[in-house]
Amino acid sequence: MKIPKAIQSTIESFEKLPGIGPKTAQRLTFYLLHVPQHELDNFSEAVKNLKLNTVFCSICYTVGEEDPCTYCASASREQGMICVVEQALDVLALEKSGRYNGVYHVLHGKIDPLNNIGPDEIYIRQLFDRIKNSQNGHSVKEVILATNPTMEGEATAMYIAKEMKDKFPLTSVTRIGRGLPIGADLEYADSVTLQRAMEGRSQY
Repeated sequence: MKIPKAIQSTIESFEKLPGIGPKTAQRLTFYLLHVPQHELDNFSEAVKNLKLNTVFCSICYTVGEEDPCTYCASASREQGMICVVEQALDVLALEKSGRYNGVYHVLHGKIDPLNNIGPDEIYIRQLFDRIKNSQNGHSVKEVILATNPTMEGEATAMYIAKEMKDKFPLTSVTRIGRGLPIGADLEYADSVTLQRAMEGRSQY
C-alpha cells in the first residue's frame, strides 16, 4: 500500500519532535485524520502563531508575549533574587509552587561537553552581564542555582558558582535542595540521593 504524500509528510514532521518515534508519529497522524476539519484548522493556526506571537525576554530569556516579561516587569517581585534554570518550562514548574517571588534567568540548555555545548553556547554570560549591570537599579543579592540534578546540570551549577565567587563575591549563591521526594521509599533511593537528603536535612 502506498501511503499518501500528505500522510507521509505529517508522519515525518511528527518524527522530528523529541520523544516521538515512528509508531507514535503514525498513530498521531491517523488520529488527526478523524478530527473535524475546523479543529485541524485551529491546531495548525496555533502552531503557525507559536513563534509569531511569542518573544524572548531581553532580561531573563524566558518566553512570553511581551518584552520584558511579566516576571521582570513586576514591581511586586524581588528583583534582587535570581533563580537560574535550564529551560523556560522550569519557570512554569517553579511558579506552580507559589513559594518563590523572585525573578528568573533561563539558560536555554546546560553545559554538555559530549555534545560540544560549553558555557558560551548557553545564556551564562548574559547572566553575569545582568548582575554586573544590576538591571533597573536593583542590586542582585542572591542567585539560586536550580539546574537539574543531572551530571550536566551539576556541572553547569558548579561552573556558575565558581565564576560567581570570582566575579561577584558579595552576591550569595545557593543551590536548590535535593533529596527524597514526598512518598518515596528509602529502600529504592540511590546512594547519591540519600547522601544529598542527609546533607540537606533541617531542624524538625
